[in-house]
Amino acid sequence: MPDRFLSSEEYDEQAHKLYNDGDYDGALEMLKEGLSLYPNAVELYVGLGYARLAREEYAWARKSFEQAVVLDGAHEDALVGLGETLLRFGEQEHALRLFDEVAAMGYDDDIELMLTMGRALYREALYAQCRDVFAKAAAARPDSADAAASLGYALHRLGDDVGAGRQIRRALRLDADLHEARVYLGHLLYDRGDWEGALRELERVPPQEHWDALAVWRLMELKRALWQLDAGDSRLAPWEQRLRELEDLDDPIDRLLAEVESNMRGGEPGAYFDPSQLELFELSQAGESEGRHVVRLTDGHQMRGTWSEIVRQMRDQAGFSHETIAHYMRRLAERWHEQSGVEIPFADPESFLRAAVEAGLVRLEVESEE
Repeated sequence: MPDRFLSSEEYDEQAHKLYNDGDYDGALEMLKEGLSLYPNAVELYVGLGYARLAREEYAWARKSFEQAVVLDGAHEDALVGLGETLLRFGEQEHALRLFDEVAAMGYDDDIELMLTMGRALYREALYAQCRDVFAKAAAARPDSADAAASLGYALHRLGDDVGAGRQIRRALRLDADLHEARVYLGHLLYDRGDWEGALRELERVPPQEHWDALAVWRLMELKRALWQLDAGDSRLAPWEQRLRELEDLDDPIDRLLAEVESNMRGGEPGAYFDPSQLELFELSQAGESEGRHVVRLTDGHQMRGTWSEIVRQMRDQAGFSHETIAHYMRRLAERWHEQSGVEIPFADPESFLRAAVEAGLVRLEVESEE
């Protein structure tokens, strides 16, 4: 007896499992097969949209979500997915209208939907808007550690460090194993100059649960300074091992993007740039001098590469990889101005870093042309 066809719900469930396991290709194929049998299944189009988003195929994701909305104009997941995709294309007003529509439909107490909307806004640096979404989620679900922590992250981006610390501590009271929030709190305390507090929080995260190399580096430096530990002390060994593991991680995607950016600097006039990848090319006209350099930050971390590569490493190390290079330089220049009263130009990476070196904000250790 031949095997029966799966129902559309079963296709959706199997694809969802593959998606949660990180097998986006498998989920995509499962959804395509399901849609070939059930071309009007809204849930399959929604799943297809999210699989496309995970693969960074934004145009295809948009098409899938739009098809889902055509089939069911009140489908909350389809509307949120479409809004998230529109943000990738810079269509912020349209996306915000969709998010407001979902909230007005009575889903403002749906914690998962609210967090999805808030995180999409956060990734696009719409911090005031995501703060409002996270605040509604935290009010609707006061027992949600994720909602409280997310609100804290947004408040920090908006410059409210006191409110940020309060919300992140609240999140940790709700879930002491929310490691990302504890690391974030450790950074907040470190930046405030509360070394003991920073060490206490960072140390409470097990080494293998640390995914932020800067946090591990800061933890070791605080141990050396506060505990008067010598190099090679066995109490530092687990952290030194974890730092080596994190620094040895070789992301082929990052390597590919770096190669693309390097090639595009010498690209032909009129070459087409994917709008979703503009950050790769925004520095091509900056007049950056060639050569590789070594810059040491005030926290002791070394960055190597061209000027733009160093700024990108600084951005990623600080946990702001969602920002464009230009946005990161501007925000850091404003922060330096508030802290030290110095004006740092942020038009391009070279002038940005050279001015920071002259002001003593970073140190240029080696400058050589290869």
